[in-house]
This record gives sequence, C-alpha cells and structure tokens, in this order.
Amino acid sequence: MHNEDIKKLIENVEKVIVGKTEVVKLLLTGILTNGHILIDDVPGMGKTMLSLALAKSIHADFKRIQFTPDLLPSDDSGQHPDKVGQRGENAMP
Repeated sequence: MHNEDIKKLIENVEKVIVGKTEVVKLLLTGILTNGHILIDDVPGMGKTMLSLALAKSIHADFKRIQFTPDLLPSDDSGQHPDKVGQRGENAMP
C-alpha cells in the first residue's frame, strides 16, 4: 500500500467517523502488520461504527464480539495467555 492509498482509506473512514484520525491510523497499523486489535472505550463513542467503516473501506468482513466484565479474551480465542509462546504459537503439546 502506498501513502496515497492510506490517505484515501483514512479519508473514507472519516466520512463516517469524525475526529478520530489517530485511532484510524492505529487501526490501519494493526491491520497492515497483521496484528490483533482491541478497541476499548466507554459506551457510545463509535467503536462499532468505526470498525464497520474501516471494514467496508478495505472490503473486509465485519464481525463484532461483545465482552462483559466477567469475560477474558481467552474465552473467545480459546488460548490462555500463560500457554502461548513468544511468537503466539500454543506452547502446550
């Protein structure tokens, strides 16, 4: 991806979400580096709309997980942080 493509992506997302340029850049960084992204904020700040706008901008599928205070990321991924190797592979046999 070139700088112009990234700028177009940011502009496209900002047609829906205003004032979150830095957040959009961080999300794009996570996507371009094949990383995982956890968006954490108070209710009503546009997290779902931001994710949906970004997914549509890159022609990706969009799925949302609603966590509650008693859930951990391992409840969704099936991996416990203590059992994951340095590269993310499961360290258990």
